[in-house]
Amino acid sequence: MGQAFKPIALVVEDDQDQRDLLSVLLEEAEFHVFACESAEAALGILDKYGSAMSMVVTDVQLAGRMSGADLAHVAKHRHPNLSVIVTSGSTEPALPSDTLFMPKPWRALDILREAERVH
Repeated sequence: MGQAFKPIALVVEDDQDQRDLLSVLLEEAEFHVFACESAEAALGILDKYGSAMSMVVTDVQLAGRMSGADLAHVAKHRHPNLSVIVTSGSTEPALPSDTLFMPKPWRALDILREAERVH
């Protein structure tokens, strides 16, 4: 028998510890995970794997010029069915409709629940 297909998730977070934690959580939820620290790097990954991607989790504050909110708008425009979660320790930015905002500190269980929903 062939290997089962794993859904793909993209974690975009400039804080290494948060990026590692999110990556481990999503790997535990049986996702193949790409991780990067900027929206610019994320767009390169989306260009390559976007049509196969199930989920993006991004912080608002990122390395580079684009914010996580900017990334959410581009990702949803290019891939309307993509599940996008935006996290922030500050106020909720303007986001595309059907984008989930999760204030920090988020709970691991909330990330896992959303991962299960899109799995």
